Amino acid sequence: MKKILLLGTGGTIASVQGENGLAPGLDVAALPDFVPAVTSLCRVETLSVCSIDSTSITPGHWQLMVRAIEEHYEDFDGFVLCHGTDTLAYTAAALSYMIQNADKPIVLTGSQKPINLDVTDARTNLEDSFRYALSEGSRGVSIVFGGKVIAGTRARKERAKSFNAFSSLNFPYPAVVQDGRVVRYFEEARPAGRVRFFHELCERVCVLKLTPGLSPHILPPLFAGCDGIVLESFGVGGLPDYLFPTFQKLMHEQGQDKLVVMATQVPREGSDMTIYEVGRLAKSDGQLLEAYDMTLEAVITKLMWLLGCRDMDMDERRALFYQTINHDILFCPPRP
Repeated sequence: MKKILLLGTGGTIASVQGENGLAPGLDVAALPDFVPAVTSLCRVETLSVCSIDSTSITPGHWQLMVRAIEEHYEDFDGFVLCHGTDTLAYTAAALSYMIQNADKPIVLTGSQKPINLDVTDARTNLEDSFRYALSEGSRGVSIVFGGKVIAGTRARKERAKSFNAFSSLNFPYPAVVQDGRVVRYFEEARPAGRVRFFHELCERVCVLKLTPGLSPHILPPLFAGCDGIVLESFGVGGLPDYLFPTFQKLMHEQGQDKLVVMATQVPREGSDMTIYEVGRLAKSDGQLLEAYDMTLEAVITKLMWLLGCRDMDMDERRALFYQTINHDILFCPPRP
C-alpha cells in the first residue's frame, strides 16, 4: 500500500469559526478523519508546516514547505498539501520552480468552506487529491480543486466563493477526477534527471499595474527598490508614450542589473509586443522580457527563483526565464 504525506499549512480547509470570523484551528492530523475513504486507499501520515490564513503566506513559508518535502521525499510515494485558496496559485507556481524533476506527485488543494461543515467542498477536494496522488503517472507539482487537475504554474483563482474557484490559464487541464476515477487528457513525461530542490528566493520583486495616466514618477523608486519588476500592461502589451522616456532612461542606466518583464492585465491568450508600436519600442533594447502566455503568478515566482540563483549572471537568468518549467510557457521566442 502506498504512503502519502499530508502536509498542513492552515487555510479555509482547516478553519473554524471564531469571534472575528474564520481562522485556521484544526490540526492537519484531524483532516483524514473527515475523509475515511482515504485511509482505505493508502497509508497516511501528517505533518504541520504552519497554520495560517493563506493571505499571510510569504516566500519564507514556501521554503519551509520545500524543506519538509525534501526531508521526506524518499520515504513517501506522494505528497498532498492543504493550503488556503487566496494564494494557492502563487504557492503552486513557487513550488514548481523550487522542486524540479519530481517523479512523485506533489498535489496542492484547499477549499472554499471548512472541512467540518455539513456543506463543504473540502472533503471532495481532499479525497480527489489523494486519488490523483495515488494514480500511476501523476508526478510534479499540480493543484486538484473542483474535480480538475491544474499544472502548478497555470492556476488562477477566478471566483471568490464558488466551489469551482480555479481555472487553468492558457493551458489544458491534464486530468479530471470524476466519481473517484482519474481521467487523463495527456500523460506527464518522466523527468530527464533527478529531483532538484532549490531553497533561495529573492523577495525584491514587485508588480506595477498600469492605469491610464499613471505618473512616470512612480518608476524611479520602483527600479531603486526592486531587482525584479513586472509591468502589467494593457492588451497584448506596450508602454504608454507618457511613461516611455522615463522607462527607457531607467532601463539604460539600471536595466542590465534587473529582470524586468512586460505582462498583460488580460488573463487569457497572453501578450505579443510585436503587434503595436508601443510594444516594439519598449522592447527594442533587448533587455525587457515578455511574459507571453505565462500567468502572473508564474512570472512573479519565477523571478524570485531566478534572482535567488546566485550562481547565474543576468544573461543566464534572462535566457532561463524562457525555458519551460512545469508547462509554464508554451511560446518561446526565437533565440538570437
